[in-house]
Amino acid sequence: MLDAMDRGTSPLEQDQGIKLEELGFQLRQLREKKMLSIDQIAARTMIQPRLLLAIESGNTSILPEAVYVRGFLKRYADALGLNGTEFVSSFPLEPDMRSINPSWQESPAAQLRPMHLYVAYAALIAAAIGGLSYLLSRSAPAPSAVKSPPAVTTPATNAPSPRPTAIASSGSASPDVASPSVASPQPSVSPSPSPDTTGKAIRVNVALTSRSWLRVVVDGKTDFEGILEQGTQRTWTADRELRVRAGDAGAVTVTYNDDQPKQMGKAGSVQQVIFSPPTSGASASLPSTP
Repeated sequence: MLDAMDRGTSPLEQDQGIKLEELGFQLRQLREKKMLSIDQIAARTMIQPRLLLAIESGNTSILPEAVYVRGFLKRYADALGLNGTEFVSSFPLEPDMRSINPSWQESPAAQLRPMHLYVAYAALIAAAIGGLSYLLSRSAPAPSAVKSPPAVTTPATNAPSPRPTAIASSGSASPDVASPSVASPQPSVSPSPSPDTTGKAIRVNVALTSRSWLRVVVDGKTDFEGILEQGTQRTWTADRELRVRAGDAGAVTVTYNDDQPKQMGKAGSVQQVIFSPPTSGASASLPSTP
């Protein structure tokens, strides 16, 4: 608490941090008691695992504003079977001090404004519109004043007529006329099929039959983490290793290279599948789910 005061935080923020540590500790104890993982809670609440860990540890540095943190706490408590509204009622928020502004009709300016001003405004607008119409009509050219561009005649060129090729009685061309050269037809070459430009040893296609949270790690780096909707199809490639982790394994179907598509696991379960390059001479097959 002293560190928070040294950083210049308000008393309300200090109370929020203390209450977050208390509520986060209670949620963590109940989650471990129910033997649920952070990924399972993330799949139920649609909250990122790193934010859930920050809530459990009371770490406010990566969390959004207090009103959103309260919403996260409510969804977390509901996912554990608690009454979320009652659970977060002790989390302090800044009271709404906005006063209700009087309507425009009840303001003194509206009651004291004379009616003739509105008439003057209407007359001014009508005069401006009339003047603009007059200026536009004066600036528009008359139809008779517009001259059509002169017609341009293109002189006819005397192109030389082609001289017919004289053919001797024997069927050969006469010596004074050069016979046209005819290029010999070249054999047609069919284009070779384009090679696989990906060059990746691992290719995994993911299709979702319903909404699910998904995390994909390509060669040790997280390439995707989030929620995919029903009907989504995505493809990832890797050189050494590709990991797919699903919050609802029953909603995810994976296809490894040219193997048959398979379901990752049972509905509602959190599963992870690790794909490695196929061994030399062996066909690619989907690895068993750990």
